[in-house]
Amino acid sequence: MATATKPKKKQVNYNEVPPNIRRRPYLIIAPGLLILIGIMIPFASAIVLSLTNYSFKFPSFTFVGAKNWLNTLSDRAFYHSLWVTLKYAFCTTVTQMLLGTGIALLLKKDTKFSRVLKVLFTFPLMVAPAIAVLIWQLMTSNSIGVLEKLLNIFGIYDFPWAASHATALFTAVLIDTWVNTPFVLLLVLAGIQSLPKSPFEAAQVDGAGAWFTFKTLTLPMLKPFMYIALLFRLMASLQEFGIIFALTKGGPGDTLMNISLTSYLTAFQFQKLGVALPGLLMLWLFINFTAKGLVTRQRKLAKQAQGY
Repeated sequence: MATATKPKKKQVNYNEVPPNIRRRPYLIIAPGLLILIGIMIPFASAIVLSLTNYSFKFPSFTFVGAKNWLNTLSDRAFYHSLWVTLKYAFCTTVTQMLLGTGIALLLKKDTKFSRVLKVLFTFPLMVAPAIAVLIWQLMTSNSIGVLEKLLNIFGIYDFPWAASHATALFTAVLIDTWVNTPFVLLLVLAGIQSLPKSPFEAAQVDGAGAWFTFKTLTLPMLKPFMYIALLFRLMASLQEFGIIFALTKGGPGDTLMNISLTSYLTAFQFQKLGVALPGLLMLWLFINFTAKGLVTRQRKLAKQAQGY
């Protein structure tokens, strides 16, 4: 009995392919290569300069090896700035995730009132950090501030806000939360609206309560979207500069001197770029490893939500 033979694949001659077709793969990857080159050149330059005594004061510099790195790791100011960075990132990220998720759950029903609130909640996201700080400085002014007058009703007068060591972090976190909570709100709300309706309808038929439905259905399926919001907000909070600089420039004292602000002042105020770069590069390493861990976790949750 004769066996069927598989048809042979036709060999394509590369020279017969039109030039415009041959150029397509290179045109597709060209933007990515340009972006990669644009990122890697400054990054490689930063690594090289961190091994030198480069200063804006003098045109020449010499190679000092790991001296800047060792000095940074033995400097108490670096560990203080690291603690401020972690504390600020934790407070802002946790607050924004809780508020953003809670408001998204409240606005999940499509009504006229919820549509109006969605538009209003997105306004702070369009405000620049420096402008947001200016707005809050006016609202917290002891003479004309709206919030100060509100606190006066409850018997609180001359609240220090950013002028005190005890309340400076609270004020910065409050402004950051006002600006960036809408970002979390929009991501989580988009995730809620993309969830399948059939499991919730089945739970309603079975008489499941609101808390049981949220705990067993909404939250597990919503976790991938929440991890995306957490990733973006955590990375931004760890390298926050604009709000703190516009508010107190790291004060009072060194209360809000995080790594970004400390490195900025070292590089541009004290003219020591080589000394400032190790702290920023170590911050990049921390953000990189943290982001990789969150992305890995988010992918696992996304697969679990899809039933894999």
